[in-house]
Amino acid sequence: MTLGQIKNLLPTLENVEFALENGTFVPEHFHVTEIGIVTKKFIDCGGTMREEEKVNFQLWDANDFEHRLKPGKLLNIIKLSEEKLGIKDLEIEVEYQSDTIGKYDLDFNGKYFVLKNKMTACLANDACGIPAEKQKVNLSELKAVQQGGCAPNSGCC
Repeated sequence: MTLGQIKNLLPTLENVEFALENGTFVPEHFHVTEIGIVTKKFIDCGGTMREEEKVNFQLWDANDFEHRLKPGKLLNIIKLSEEKLGIKDLEIEVEYQSDTIGKYDLDFNGKYFVLKNKMTACLANDACGIPAEKQKVNLSELKAVQQGGCAPNSGCC
């Protein structure tokens, strides 16, 4: 989700709610303690230089049980960060504390925001030497295709 997308969604919501993919909700008294720009410059294992820039939201579960962040307040925080930091319409990454600080992609399911698990991946598959996964084929499906007339010289191909 981009900053522009969340800005369009917030005015349509009564409450700002976040949940992890496993269905666990961020406590409703959370704070957005930071909005910023994170720039990452790195080199992958194949030697390619890369740069990534994201908008970062940090959620914090405080002991302030009376606090409820409303959509208008979050929208004002976003607008202030755009004005002061020159933030562009970039993808949002959310930091949230679990066992350690977790980084999540952001999505919206029509009711609330979902903190999507992020996974590591090799960006230089051709340089790693890790073979591509072989496609798994169910032999019964293959036999059904053959029996369906797609045999050599059958004219179906």
